[in-house]
Amino acid sequence: MPAWICATCGNHYPESDDPPAACVICADERQWVPRSGQRWTTHEELVAGDRHTEIWEVEPGLLGIGVTPSVGIGQRALLVQTGQGNLLWDPPGFVDDQAIEQVRAAGGLTAVTASHPHFYGAMADWAHAFDAELLVPEADRDWVTYPDPAIRYWAGRVDVLPGVTLIQCGGHFPGSAVVHVAAAAGGAGALLTGDTIFVTPGEDRLSFIWSAPNRLPLPEPLIRGILDAVRPFAFDRIYGGWAPTISEGAREALEASAARYIQFLRGEAPED
Repeated sequence: MPAWICATCGNHYPESDDPPAACVICADERQWVPRSGQRWTTHEELVAGDRHTEIWEVEPGLLGIGVTPSVGIGQRALLVQTGQGNLLWDPPGFVDDQAIEQVRAAGGLTAVTASHPHFYGAMADWAHAFDAELLVPEADRDWVTYPDPAIRYWAGRVDVLPGVTLIQCGGHFPGSAVVHVAAAAGGAGALLTGDTIFVTPGEDRLSFIWSAPNRLPLPEPLIRGILDAVRPFAFDRIYGGWAPTISEGAREALEASAARYIQFLRGEAPED
């Protein structure tokens, strides 16, 4: 029996003769179902589509992992490397032997996690390949589409590795999270944010979303909750869920972007 993969978001579902009637992730208003209806695929079908994994250095101690052609939402993963182990963040919905061997050569995995349920995808596959810990926020446990005994539920903050902290921010989902990497950005610190904090295409601003595809904004109290969650941490860089990055001055950009966003929510934005 195949494990079913939602073709739209990349989330995995348990093995069965027939696919589920619908993907619960895409049926929610934060995602979307194609006009033509729910679509399913399998690992075998994706392999037959000539997909391959690419791994590259983003900065010292941080590797990017992407899939071409993309799968589901198409996020690129980030592999945080430390002397005490590695963390895989926001893995795509497809993993192959090539990817596993490349990550093994880079030091393997201690833990696997993601910013929010849209990116839970192939987390269990990665965790099993390396006997790694699989971290899911307690607040989002009902969004897990592929239950697994390896899952460890958490809340608040978790020091995953020395200098690597998982932070629950809420917002997009109650358990939406970011990772703080103290050694990144030349020791100034960086946040890996998925779309908990959304890096805009110009790489000079940030935004906050309830739903990106459906253009639904986030309320002010949830934005302030995100800011409060990350303020105790030093960071000068923010890596979003795809390629855009705030390379420097990220804390100032975050505060300014949040203030501007809240102005619009309140109807106070300047006309210019």
